[in-house]
Amino acid sequence: MKRQADRCAPAALAVMLACAGLTGCSSDGPNGATASSAASAARSRASAGASAASSAAASAVGSAVASAEAAAEAALRKIKGGLDAKADVTLGTAATGSDGRIEVPVNVVNHDSEARRYTLLIKFKDQSGNPVDMVTVDVPEVAAGGTDHATARSNRNLTGTVTAEVSKAVRY
Repeated sequence: MKRQADRCAPAALAVMLACAGLTGCSSDGPNGATASSAASAARSRASAGASAASSAAASAVGSAVASAEAAAEAALRKIKGGLDAKADVTLGTAATGSDGRIEVPVNVVNHDSEARRYTLLIKFKDQSGNPVDMVTVDVPEVAAGGTDHATARSNRNLTGTVTAEVSKAVRY
């Protein structure tokens, strides 16, 4: 994602500088209309460049989320004989860790009469509700009737207001 934005940044900067230089031209004299038209065209190109950069960044985030989701779903498909256990899982409040990644406390209560393992799929969302990352959390052995704790950490640094939700939980 950063590489795509870095490639677009010099072009966008050049267009914005050209736009800034042309907007200082007056419309007095015979070349005024040409300068005004060139300034308008430069502003349009700058807007298009900014839109393309924004679209490329959104595409990269979407690709990263899709990749994380595919990996998490693959981990869940390997589980044989698992049961839906979303009701056994609660999440704490998402917070940014010292490394810039989002961390969320996870609590698992095993309501079964035997010790069980849990595999959880945790989805991170931005303030608009759009998915921005997804992780798998394994909780190895929760005693019968017992509680265990884990931490879900985003795969990468996330900015802004981020929330987490249990997308899937499997007990086996």
